[in-house]
Amino acid sequence: MNSDSNNKTAVIGFLGTTLDNGFNEKRWQRWRPTVSLGLHDELFVDELHILYSKRDKRLFKIIADDVAQVSPHTTVIGHHVALTSPWDFADVYAELYDFAARFDFQDNTDYLLHLTTGTHVAQICWFLLVEAGFIPANLIQTSPCPRPDQADPQGRYQVIDLDVSRYDGLRERFEAEKQQHWQTLQANLVTQNAAYQKLISDIEKVATRSTASILLMGATGAGKSQLAGQIYALKKAKASSAQGKNTLEQFIEVNCATLRGDTAMSVLFGHVKGAFTGAATSRDGLLKSADGGLLFLDEIGELGLDEQAMLLTALEEQRFYPLGSDTPISVSFQLMAGTNKDLRQAVANGEFRADLFARLNTWTFFLPSLKDRLEDLPANIDYELARLGSEQQQQYRFTPEARQLYEAFAMSTDATWQGNFRDLTASMIRLTTLAESKVIRNDDVQAEIERLTHLWELPDSFNGSDGLNSGNVRTKNSLSNNSTLNSETIEKGSHNILIKYLDEDMLTTIDPFDAVQLAYVIEVCISHKNQAAAGRYLYANSRDKLKSPNDSDRLRKYLMKFGLRFDELK
Repeated sequence: MNSDSNNKTAVIGFLGTTLDNGFNEKRWQRWRPTVSLGLHDELFVDELHILYSKRDKRLFKIIADDVAQVSPHTTVIGHHVALTSPWDFADVYAELYDFAARFDFQDNTDYLLHLTTGTHVAQICWFLLVEAGFIPANLIQTSPCPRPDQADPQGRYQVIDLDVSRYDGLRERFEAEKQQHWQTLQANLVTQNAAYQKLISDIEKVATRSTASILLMGATGAGKSQLAGQIYALKKAKASSAQGKNTLEQFIEVNCATLRGDTAMSVLFGHVKGAFTGAATSRDGLLKSADGGLLFLDEIGELGLDEQAMLLTALEEQRFYPLGSDTPISVSFQLMAGTNKDLRQAVANGEFRADLFARLNTWTFFLPSLKDRLEDLPANIDYELARLGSEQQQQYRFTPEARQLYEAFAMSTDATWQGNFRDLTASMIRLTTLAESKVIRNDDVQAEIERLTHLWELPDSFNGSDGLNSGNVRTKNSLSNNSTLNSETIEKGSHNILIKYLDEDMLTTIDPFDAVQLAYVIEVCISHKNQAAAGRYLYANSRDKLKSPNDSDRLRKYLMKFGLRFDELK
């Protein structure tokens, strides 16, 4: 344990309701793990933080008094914890996660996490929080004297630095126990949103009971890739624990938006040598690599029609032909796909094969955007702090005022979160990188709010560098003296926007007011990646007044009045 000689030492741990127990004088004749921490001359403990339930208040007081006798310089601090079940993995982890988030870790203190007390589940959770960097501590393990015939209240202790490779066995053991206890999607995804909880519950049932294709639909950054990886981990854990079933093989992921032409065919289906110019060697392809496992095709809506046809054949016949080969390859894999497009509309537009969509549509789940899960923002902020802290081996935190300021903005209508959780991740990276002394303060948050506001502004499309609002003013002024709208006026006022999308009959009959409004709506649609995001922006203030708000449908109906569709505006 590398520590500054001037630093204090603090130990955190559970009250041992069994090992620490004892109320008469005989308790001094045996080893008690919490009290033993104060009996070692070379272990100078300045603070001892003990977690205990209210029903163990009497035992806590006894232990606190006994520690004061053997180590007067040690300050004992109690922390109430309320565990519904000390053997429920998700419950214990959530409680300890909240404890760590509230705890005021100091830079001038070296922390040790006492692993000896508490249930095995609690020990696993402590380990995970330390390894993730959310608790800046090493582990300490205490044990009694190896000879049972000797009364030794002191016992022994060992400090465990998780960076030391000789503790890989301990890490592997805890990882194995974690998989045994934590084999549900709901345990991995913290959410307060009732609709999302129901969605995850349904996905969990499908993932463990069905091998049919799964389609995840949602806006870019909604978490499709992350969820796909967790579904695979769940299926693999369930498969390996079920008797008589083979373990699920590897997880293969590819973003279809990066595939074009022969490259797409080759990456997915492989090729033989000489199949096309530049094919100097043979290639297996990802479908073959996914044999026996799970293939996740993200942004499947970007696949070309030829690739879609070959994929359908591979799914239905469990075989395919690599490029340039007359010999089929047999495969068996489960397909999971993600897309930010509405494939129903893509089918109607002739951009996606109806037969492939029917094959994918057995299990279709629509993932909500971050704006639809604002109650989950605090938990996701904590998650990002922990993840970044683990990567950088640092402990990042907000001041209470800065946290309140950030959350207030993040949950306001000013925060559009156009990139969903990717925006949040990027925001937290900036905050933690620029924070002095690993503490995020008000000035840091205010600067980040300004950055986000600027990033989410609509691009200036009216008259070069002029803003959108000034463009609208000029459009209204240029139309104010005309009772009808002709092509020349449109060109001057709205820079060919309406001319590009409306036919001549519509141009000669549309009112000036409608022209200005429609031009603005079209600009909003062009600047957003999908209809739902554009709708949320346009109807941000009136949404709460509706019993059943559907921003996407409202926008669709508005555009239909002028014979337009969102996809045609891109």
